[in-house]
Amino acid sequence: MSTRTRISPKAFLPNTAPDSAAPLVLGIDPGLNICGWGIVAGGAKPRYVAGGVIRPRRGEAIGRRLLHLHDAIAAIVSEHTPAEVAIEEPFVGAIQPAAALAIGQARAAAVLAAARAGLEVSFYAPAAVKTAVTGYGRSDKRQVQSMVRILLGLDSDPEPSDAADALAIAITHLNHRKLKALAAR
Repeated sequence: MSTRTRISPKAFLPNTAPDSAAPLVLGIDPGLNICGWGIVAGGAKPRYVAGGVIRPRRGEAIGRRLLHLHDAIAAIVSEHTPAEVAIEEPFVGAIQPAAALAIGQARAAAVLAAARAGLEVSFYAPAAVKTAVTGYGRSDKRQVQSMVRILLGLDSDPEPSDAADALAIAITHLNHRKLKALAAR
């Protein structure tokens, strides 16, 4: 079984320590071949905590791959203890039905891992994530990576793009939390 890979903290983590009072959000960019994940701490300015990708073996049976995704996400939740989880919804307009089904299955594995930990899950459309991070709902992957780097104060663009997308999803969720708090006042 393939292990999950992480973004190197030395390459991306700013010198400031995360605010322990800020909520941690786990963002997930679901995929059956590559599943991006990223943890961002909220607060006055979002901060990078951890991130990477999970890569199940392509040749394994679907059940084994989904179990691998579930177990890896459960391990990330156990290690980092996020307060909330945000997952990207599949965009089915431009992809093959089989690919949409695979993304939906990976998404279900992530939802189950979060639910087992008692965490609430929020879902965001890809265009909403791109708009929240770049200001344009049709941004390409490089634009998202660059804006994630800027917003989190990283030394370089997060790689691979699946990990950057997961961080963008977590940032989007934190922005929505702030808007809800302002509206509640």
